[in-house]
Amino acid sequence: MYKLIFKRIIDFVAALVVMILLLPIYLWISVLIAKKLGRPVIYKQERPGQDAKPFMLYKFRSMTNATDANGNLLPNEDRLTPFGKKLRSTSLDELPSLWNVLKGEMSLVGPRPLRMRYLPYYTEEQFQRHKVKPGITGYAQANGRSNLNWDEKFEMDVNYVKNLSFALDVKIVWKTFWNVVRKKDTIPQGASFEIAFDEYVKQKKNA
Repeated sequence: MYKLIFKRIIDFVAALVVMILLLPIYLWISVLIAKKLGRPVIYKQERPGQDAKPFMLYKFRSMTNATDANGNLLPNEDRLTPFGKKLRSTSLDELPSLWNVLKGEMSLVGPRPLRMRYLPYYTEEQFQRHKVKPGITGYAQANGRSNLNWDEKFEMDVNYVKNLSFALDVKIVWKTFWNVVRKKDTIPQGASFEIAFDEYVKQKKNA
């Protein structure tokens, strides 16, 4: 009953209330992004949702559009500014994703929506993460976040799908809140960005 009905109701009401309450913060962040990083202030990218159905994910922009001499975007590490790092470490860049929750494309809690190009690389077990709506936060984000490897993250995602409940969602939201407050596990140890999943799979095959 919770999974089929009440989870959606809670998602919609909570997302709407938070968006209204945080409207001044939305406007303030938008102004800062436009000033420090340029426009557009919203970053959007197609991601796989429930049943791997594509949807457009919204986030606050955290990187510049700096390019090399040939007009190609510089590596992520070179485009992520100190301001962008603060947005990510506080998870404020995720606030526009509440719009995805209102639209019913995402949930407050669920496996994080990853890149479309990762889909061919999932095992049958890992693909089960798409049986539910993706979330703004998830089991992996509450239990290690950026310092988990991909196998550990997917194991947690699948475990969440198999054990989804109201109590588990409350626990994940609570742990995520304290992780954000303490800025815990926001950056992979020894790196600015985690390795892409497709590259991770290729490295494992070649090891």
